[in-house]
Amino acid sequence: MNSPQRQTRSHLISLFEELGLHPRGDLGQNFLIDLNLLEMIVQEARLGPDDVVLEVGAGTGGLTTYLSAAAAVVSVEYDSNLYKLASRAVEGRSNVTLLHTDALKSKNQIAPVVMEAVRRELAVDPKRRLKLVANLPYNVGTPIISNIIASDLPWELMVVTIQWELAERMVAKPRTGTYSALSVWLQAQCELKLLRKLGPSVFWPKPIIDSAILRIDPDYEAKAKIVNRGEFQLFLRDIFTQRRKLLRGVIVSLFKQKLSKEQIDEALASMQLSPETRAEELDVKQLVELSNQLQRRVIEKRLQ
Repeated sequence: MNSPQRQTRSHLISLFEELGLHPRGDLGQNFLIDLNLLEMIVQEARLGPDDVVLEVGAGTGGLTTYLSAAAAVVSVEYDSNLYKLASRAVEGRSNVTLLHTDALKSKNQIAPVVMEAVRRELAVDPKRRLKLVANLPYNVGTPIISNIIASDLPWELMVVTIQWELAERMVAKPRTGTYSALSVWLQAQCELKLLRKLGPSVFWPKPIIDSAILRIDPDYEAKAKIVNRGEFQLFLRDIFTQRRKLLRGVIVSLFKQKLSKEQIDEALASMQLSPETRAEELDVKQLVELSNQLQRRVIEKRLQ
């Protein structure tokens, strides 16, 4: 078995020049070359023999080899040239499943072949749990994280590098310009911690933006308080599309086939929310409760 690949700038430049390749900016191919940061990511993941790691964006296999030293790995690489390089790096590692595919079927669904590979590894032992550990390509960060959280997969931890702007949106607070449906969706079910801000120099090629290492832990107690997660996700998307409009009017429009204006007013009044309230002003707990209130009233109306 090969030892973990030391993915330094000079190593990558030599490797790409030897093969006549160039990193593809359209696929977000910026490789983390700071070895201390690579080791930090692995340490934060707290990997053990019961873990199955999903890595999206195998690249040349640098991080993959570190991960596979401690856990089973399902790694995904879309680019044909990088898939060949990653295959070479993980050769002989029987605990690595390397997939040459797009990790997403659509923005709302992880590719079935990826889900099948993850479920197959999890099925080896009922104690196994999933961890997402990856230097995520910038164009798939949001859907990968969001879709895993929306799934029924037994995920236990995420440690990812993403663009700084996205990390800010994920941890944003009410009444800020970056507070969004994504902020609420994640914070309603998870604990998020920004571990490190990364400048362009720790990547090759250098991106034009800053990045972040973000850790996400599930909050099972908070998640259990959401009556219907699918409806909650749709509710957030719809109300934040019109975040600056008065919330009552937005909800009346959204629920016009399901609830009367009186029932909507009752839901708002039960939470002591003013008709002048806007979605961007409510905190995560308030938005969970409002969604629950509305869903309960929809169910009650159907049963009448």
